[in-house]
Amino acid sequence: MKRRTAGMIAAVVLSAVLVLVVASAAFAMGMLRPSWAGPDPTPTAITGPGAYGYGGFGPGGMMGGGFGYGPRGMMSRWAQGNATATGQPITLDQAQSNVQAYLGQLGSTDLVLDEVMEFQYNFYAIVKEKSTGVGALEVLINKWTGAVMPEPGPNMMWNTKYGMMAQNPWMAQHMGYTVRTGPMTVSANQAKQIAQTWLDQNQPGSTTETPDQFYGYYTLHILNNGKVTGMLSVNGYTGQVWYHTWHGAFVQMKEAGT
Repeated sequence: MKRRTAGMIAAVVLSAVLVLVVASAAFAMGMLRPSWAGPDPTPTAITGPGAYGYGGFGPGGMMGGGFGYGPRGMMSRWAQGNATATGQPITLDQAQSNVQAYLGQLGSTDLVLDEVMEFQYNFYAIVKEKSTGVGALEVLINKWTGAVMPEPGPNMMWNTKYGMMAQNPWMAQHMGYTVRTGPMTVSANQAKQIAQTWLDQNQPGSTTETPDQFYGYYTLHILNNGKVTGMLSVNGYTGQVWYHTWHGAFVQMKEAGT
C-alpha cells in the first residue's frame, strides 16, 4: 500500500510539473509575440519579455544549464532590474568575457562569439557556429550583475536548432506549436526587403543592413542616419517581423577579437 501511495504521489507531482512548464511557456508566448505577420504590416506593440522557467543552453543542446543566471525563470524581473538598477555597470569587455565563460560551460568548441553590443538596458551578443558561419544563439548580459541568458523572442521561439521549442518537442506538441524543418523559404534579400517595408510603416527614415542568418530566422540591425538604433528579426519561413523592444538606446558595439 505504501509503495502504491508513493507511486501515486510521484505521478501527481510529475503531472503538476508538466502543467506548470507548459503553462509558463504558453504565458511566455503570449507575452512575447511577433509584431507583424503577413505582407500588410500593422504596428502592434509587443508587451515585453515574458517569464521563461528555463535556464541556458546546456551541454548537448539541453535547455537547463547556463552561466551566471539571475532569478531563474523571471525574465521580466531580470529586464526590469536592468531598467531600474543603479551603480556602476560592467564594461563591454567584461560582458564579452562573461559570454566567453558562458560558452565555455556549454562545452561546444563549434560555438564562437561573433559580436557584442551595448544598449541602454543590457548587452547583447551573437554566437555563431564556427563550422558553418550560421548564427546559433543570441544572448543578453545583465549590465549590473553580468548574468548571461538566452535572449527572449525569436532566439527561443523561432530557432529551429537551438531554440526552446526545437529542444523540447514534447512541449511544442502540447502547445500546438510546429517546429519548422528544411531550408528556409525566405531568402536573406527577401528578409531585408520585408524588414524595410516594416520600418517604412513603423519607423519612417530608418533603414537596415545585411541580415545575420540564424536557424529559422534572420536578425537585422536598424539604422538611422547610418547609426544603429535597434534591431528586429524576420521569420525564415513566414516572413513575420519581431521587433526587439527590450534593449533601449544603442550605446556601442565591437566585433569579437577586436
